Amino acid sequence: MKKHAWLLATGLLAGGLALAQPKTLPAYTNLGVAAGKAGGSLTLSLASAPQTFFYYGAIDSAIQNLANQMFDGLIEYNLANYQIEPALAVRWNISQSRIYTFDLRRDVRWHDGRPFTADDVVFTYTQIVANPEARGGDAANFEGVKVEKLGDFRVRFTLPKPAPAFIHYMRLPIMPKHKLLPFSQEGGKPRAEINTAWPTNVNPEEVVGTGPFRLRSYTPGQQVTLVKNPNYWKRDAAGNALPYLDQLQYLIITDSQARVAQFLAGNLGQINITGAEFPDLKRRETQGAPFRVVQFRALFGSPPHLGFNYNAKNPELAALFKNSDFRRAMQFAVNRERIIEDVYNGLAERASYGVAPLSEWFYPEVPRLQGRFDLNAANAALDRLGLSRGPDGIRRLPSGRPLEFTLTYGSNSAVFTAIATILQNDFQRVGVKVNLQGILAANLLATGRGQDWETILLALGDQPDPELRTPIWKPGGALYYWHQATQPTTPTGQPQFNNFLPWEREIYDLWERAASTTNFPQRKALYDRWQAIAAREAQVIMIAKEYAVGAVSNRYGNYIYSLGVIPGYNPLPLLFQR
Repeated sequence: MKKHAWLLATGLLAGGLALAQPKTLPAYTNLGVAAGKAGGSLTLSLASAPQTFFYYGAIDSAIQNLANQMFDGLIEYNLANYQIEPALAVRWNISQSRIYTFDLRRDVRWHDGRPFTADDVVFTYTQIVANPEARGGDAANFEGVKVEKLGDFRVRFTLPKPAPAFIHYMRLPIMPKHKLLPFSQEGGKPRAEINTAWPTNVNPEEVVGTGPFRLRSYTPGQQVTLVKNPNYWKRDAAGNALPYLDQLQYLIITDSQARVAQFLAGNLGQINITGAEFPDLKRRETQGAPFRVVQFRALFGSPPHLGFNYNAKNPELAALFKNSDFRRAMQFAVNRERIIEDVYNGLAERASYGVAPLSEWFYPEVPRLQGRFDLNAANAALDRLGLSRGPDGIRRLPSGRPLEFTLTYGSNSAVFTAIATILQNDFQRVGVKVNLQGILAANLLATGRGQDWETILLALGDQPDPELRTPIWKPGGALYYWHQATQPTTPTGQPQFNNFLPWEREIYDLWERAASTTNFPQRKALYDRWQAIAAREAQVIMIAKEYAVGAVSNRYGNYIYSLGVIPGYNPLPLLFQR
């Protein structure tokens, strides 16, 4: 912005003029976007029932999907290149690498007609995001951050030290203070009370956002209905109001095969599919079925990994799982190439830790450090650990008991089921007995964060900047579930450093340095080193990074899937019914 234009804008803000500031989206012609028509409805699916309608009240994929249609953040990603651009903030300034000042969009209304202001932003970050008791908050990354209201439409964040990835946290959904104040510490309640806001039996009128759709109704365990926000603040490239659709319906379908069947029957307008489901749907498309199937390498998405419980209840297993030599031995027995071909039909690639191979942060040495499938090497490594085979071919623990453990996986996922079966068979070939335990995929993370498991197949998402995955990959983080003895004993406490393994302390220190390093090459070198250590130690065993694959009915236009859908986010305001 030219200097005189910036001064003019600043003067208008200072004068408090309530200027309407709708956002006009780019044309996105390179993505095939065209002007749509208003009206119509779209039916989608949720893999599980929402636990709450409050985004920060649970780590829950269902509410993440819904919240991205009902709420907005200060910033968002450009759909063509995923570069950061304004959303509820129209502009921002960063000074001293740690002071972020945001000018907010004016004339934005909550679904109930109340105006969106700086009070909502300050409330969201101080009372919810930075609240250590909010189950879906992010208090660790906001420790020491000062959030101030500078005016009705200006907010300032002052960080205790530079944090180059901080701008990404401005994508978190902003919540309405006027609705949630009674559940907050500012409203006189204990900090944990915020998790009780907007339970699934709440009056839908209470759940208000600034997003393109609002909550209309919920039939427990069956269906969620959202309807168009007629006062949404975005326009298409031609200036037409968004969203185009009048209604979104989400059917709760827990089984992946059932979702495909519903799509083929015409009951769902769009689904995200796996590589395993791709060939049949693509064949149907080429034979004239009324839908399109597309696939791309993915920037986002959640590659599955095999996690070992370093604190398993069985002390012999815990000691073994904590041993890097054992994990490396088992990594030799993971046939990633077969999984990529047989499970994903070739629509996947080797995965790193929280960083997609497509990302600028990816360390290309990771696949070499992870090694290749080699049962001879696995057997030799297990022999060196003194885990000799018994008469039945199963190796024995030092106590003489068979080396066997339970692998928990998502039984309603065709991908997880196939991977679990392959691992079970190949581990048997190196003398390790695996007992499979299937649960709903939606419950895997909660199970992993508990204590009652031994090994688990889990998928945690990749992000554009590694720091956004701090709770997962930094030892002591809230989602560093495989070694929970490193986690603080209180929500605001320090990690239990005395329980760190030496390589975990090295990773922790790398993350500490990277979080405040503003020089990109230096920061990348730190994260490269982290990925190298994680691969060398087989911190968890990464399986594969699936391509983004989706199918959409020909009844709908403007389906965008270029770099892989942002988790829980489809650009549905641009989708229209033909």
